[in-house]
Amino acid sequence: METLIPTINRLQEVFLTVGAEIIQLPQIVVVGSQSSGKSSVLESLVGRDFLPRGSGIVTRRPLVLQLVNVAPLFHLHCILNFLSAIHSFQGISSEPMYLKIFSPKVLNLTLVDLPGITKVPVGDQPEDIEAQVQEMILSFISNPNSLILAVSPANSDLATSDALKLAREVDPDGRRTLLVVSKLDLMDAGTDALEVLLGRVIPVRLGIIGVVNRSQHDINTKKSLDDSMKDELSFLQRHYPSLASRAGSHYLAKTLSRLLMHHIRDCLPDLKTRVTVLSAQYQARLNSYGQPVEDHSATLLQIVTKFASDYCNTIEGTARHIQTSELCGGARICYIFHETFGRTLQSIDPLGGLTELDILTAIRNATGPRPALFVPEVSFELLVKRQIKRLEEPSLRCVELVHEELQRIIQHCSSFSTQELLRFPKLHDSIVEVVTGLLRKRLPITNEMVHSLIAIELAYINTKHPDFTDAAQVSASVNSQQVINFSLQQATNVSFIALQKTAEVVLCEAVSITFHIQTLTSISLLVAEEKAPPAGFGSPSKGQAINLLDTVSVPASRKLSAREQRDCEVIQRLIKCYFLIVRKSIQDSVPKTVMHFLVNFVKEHLQSELVGQLYKQPLLQELLIESQDTAQQRTEVAQMLEALKKASNIISEIRETHLW
Repeated sequence: METLIPTINRLQEVFLTVGAEIIQLPQIVVVGSQSSGKSSVLESLVGRDFLPRGSGIVTRRPLVLQLVNVAPLFHLHCILNFLSAIHSFQGISSEPMYLKIFSPKVLNLTLVDLPGITKVPVGDQPEDIEAQVQEMILSFISNPNSLILAVSPANSDLATSDALKLAREVDPDGRRTLLVVSKLDLMDAGTDALEVLLGRVIPVRLGIIGVVNRSQHDINTKKSLDDSMKDELSFLQRHYPSLASRAGSHYLAKTLSRLLMHHIRDCLPDLKTRVTVLSAQYQARLNSYGQPVEDHSATLLQIVTKFASDYCNTIEGTARHIQTSELCGGARICYIFHETFGRTLQSIDPLGGLTELDILTAIRNATGPRPALFVPEVSFELLVKRQIKRLEEPSLRCVELVHEELQRIIQHCSSFSTQELLRFPKLHDSIVEVVTGLLRKRLPITNEMVHSLIAIELAYINTKHPDFTDAAQVSASVNSQQVINFSLQQATNVSFIALQKTAEVVLCEAVSITFHIQTLTSISLLVAEEKAPPAGFGSPSKGQAINLLDTVSVPASRKLSAREQRDCEVIQRLIKCYFLIVRKSIQDSVPKTVMHFLVNFVKEHLQSELVGQLYKQPLLQELLIESQDTAQQRTEVAQMLEALKKASNIISEIRETHLW
């Protein structure tokens, strides 16, 4: 058991330069208000004056005090250096100072003395001195492996103790808190701290110990600590005889040493595990930073080859780092081809933007000055080309989406697949620039090929395509449909005609009379027309102009004749049939074009392009310059890993038999 505290001291020395916060070593943290008697308590434990004194905050940095019990020997030189370091420092700092004291008069003990809690800034203290001190204290006592030594003066109300308040914040059950009531001799006459020391006012799990500090008069008269401890014992026997054996500085030292040893014993298994886990983590981090570059050529080729391989594997779906949150690489390209592009083409209406009036106008324009006996083929080609042209925009958008995904793969490989690129920012930027340039160079070539696919479909309308329905068949189908519709209409009208026959017999005479009246009226109108001047193509009347174009425009909305309706339906069926053939062809050929001219080309030429652009002797030194952050982090991780290895060796020296 006695070797546990020196073991912790050795561990603190190992982590002196890298910081011991990460492994949370067991320690005793001294907390108290300003001028609560913390310094006097520590000096009584050491048995010597060694701490600076004065008004305001004297302790401005955490002090890690290691007491080592040895044969008669005392390193006074170390204390003098420590004092000069304290007086030369101004301000508040959270970086601790370490002081090791060897003496036959001390017990093995390790304490951390923190600045006293203050409320109002004085002198050169910053305005937020209270917040700074409290933040520093909480950072130390929040360590679950630390014991809290709260110092509170007896001549103030314990309910207002700042030290106990902070201790309760991190240790609400009081399992890690020991209370020291100082200045028992300065209480008002007629009062004592018996109720407090017995734990009846505020209970504390680890106990409450009362001590008597040296007064300022004793310090000025250079009263020795041995004499002060004798006077303390005498005072306790006179005023607190029942607690004299469980109070005083000597009892406090033994209690602290015992508590610390048992606490270290309890924390040691977790400490071993933590050191082992941290060693593995820091070893992995050090491996990720890589070794310093020795052969620039080999390193560059290795990084470039690995990046090209990871890029191609991401497209093929065989990469080591596969995302689960979203589609990436080749899977996303497949989604673009068969979901995004496919759905867009399927949503295009073959007759979208075409009205019956547009079709009728195209038919008339294709016949010229002569009325047509049959539907002209030119009108069909004109209209179907117009519809095929609508497939060009979504096809080009498909190329753009695949190009964007290939750009995203660059960042994916840089972040997940090739950690070495983080070491060399200039090489990373150069690789991104080369790959981006290669993609940018292939984009117009692919777009041009897609333009050509649409142009090929527009260049020749193949009405002999095996899947295309013949125009004669379409016309016959439309005619047969009209005959069927007419037959159905006639069958519907049969009953109505039968009902009308009776009415026709009755009205026969009335019709005959009406016919004679209409004949006389027609004769009178013919006589009147012969007397009137001719109109139309005859000589125009004075002041009147002839407009021959009024009858050329087709009315915006009118009922089509049976033949016009038949011609429009024939053209619509032909356009729809041929458009579906072309859409199916484009839906199949555009992804193949993108894969050949863009994706596969980049996969095949990526590595050669990178080597050709970057593997040049003048660029090797420049490209393989490590970032300052990476070099610094590698150094820090290496130091921490070395400290963890030493700590593991120190802990492994402790045998199980030493713990009991």
